[in-house]
Amino acid sequence: MALGWKVHGDGRKLSPGEVVKPDERLSWPRMVGFGAQHVIAMFGATFVFPLVMGLDANLAVMMSGVATIIFLLIVKGRIPSYVGSSASFVGAVVAIRAAGGGDGTVTGALLAVGVVLGLAGLAIHLLGVQIIHRVFPPIVTGGVVMLIGFGMAYVAADVYWPQDPWVALITMVATFVFIGVFRGFLGRIGVLLGLVFGFALSWLWDRTGGMITAPGGDGKVTEHFRVNFDAVAQADWIGLPTLHGPVFEVSAIVLVLPVVIALIAENVGHVKAVGEMTGADVDAYMGRAVMADGVGTVVSTAVGGPATTTYAENIGVMAATRVYSTAAYYVAAVIAILFGLCPKFGALVAATPGGVLGGVTTILYGMIGLLGAKIWIENRVDLNDPVNLVPVGAGIICAIGPVAFPMTGTFALSGIALGTIVLLAGYHGLRALHRA
Repeated sequence: MALGWKVHGDGRKLSPGEVVKPDERLSWPRMVGFGAQHVIAMFGATFVFPLVMGLDANLAVMMSGVATIIFLLIVKGRIPSYVGSSASFVGAVVAIRAAGGGDGTVTGALLAVGVVLGLAGLAIHLLGVQIIHRVFPPIVTGGVVMLIGFGMAYVAADVYWPQDPWVALITMVATFVFIGVFRGFLGRIGVLLGLVFGFALSWLWDRTGGMITAPGGDGKVTEHFRVNFDAVAQADWIGLPTLHGPVFEVSAIVLVLPVVIALIAENVGHVKAVGEMTGADVDAYMGRAVMADGVGTVVSTAVGGPATTTYAENIGVMAATRVYSTAAYYVAAVIAILFGLCPKFGALVAATPGGVLGGVTTILYGMIGLLGAKIWIENRVDLNDPVNLVPVGAGIICAIGPVAFPMTGTFALSGIALGTIVLLAGYHGLRALHRA
């Protein structure tokens, strides 16, 4: 089942304890509403991460819709999931840009990761999901997720926060409230609400306090307004986002390849979560899900978009609504594509002040890191065992530092890439020695 849904009940309501299964739907007006809700749930992260990486947020939103349709077709509609911009590459992309890499170099490296991820998914599909559990036990997957989140801390601390510390702090506190106090749907879009709040705060501060003297996105200290709508005024209402082709550089590709480990771990976790909620055995589609994620990444990056991944935010929406219909995701994908075809909207997103991003990314990166700890807790990982503790601890510090290890005169493994290699190789190597 990829397309075509049975109407659930009368198509209007759910009785207590009932769920709308992936191959079912409610009435189409209701499905449009659920689809729009999924767009809002994914929206904050899907356009924040491209902004952080210096890519076109408008294109990212549009390609998230395209990648979602690709994902649903490859998994034959068995795994309802939205595919949006991946946060896992932020640290590596910042490193590529610091070394002088442009947009083409960034997307070329991400495209190579998509190819590897797609091949990994094909291998999992052919060899069986057991291979995942052997290579990525909970101690490894949790550690990789943790170092990805904490390894991006310096982006918030060194790049965004200094642009406007007070706006960053107030935005962060407001987002605390939106996520932690608001209930239901509003709580799930707390990140988006935080961004809107920070944007409005920055605009009001410009009107009442005038310009700020602070570093901009390029690090140069200038006097400027926090919010600049010049690009919004010049943008068209309808048109294609800015496209560009990939450029392949070995040094950049090597830098991001370790992120494949995190993406596989992330996909496996999300698919398992969906399987538990829907009461279906989805192990047979695990390889397809990973492969679909890789194909979506290749398609997105081929035109200049970011890498993609399945979204936990939308899994939360399903859990709250008890509507697991893939029809809602097709609707969400179409809405996202239409948003992407509005350049004026993209220019508005790109005008998000750096201080606002500082407050929001501080929360996002921390939450990503703590998801790793959640994996350990749920799987009762023994951190008293030095075979677990030592390589994981070393890998996390390599990522947070970020620690750099020079490979050539112009290239060094550092941060998340180095931390992932240290963690994975260290764990399996130490475990083999321990058994011997």
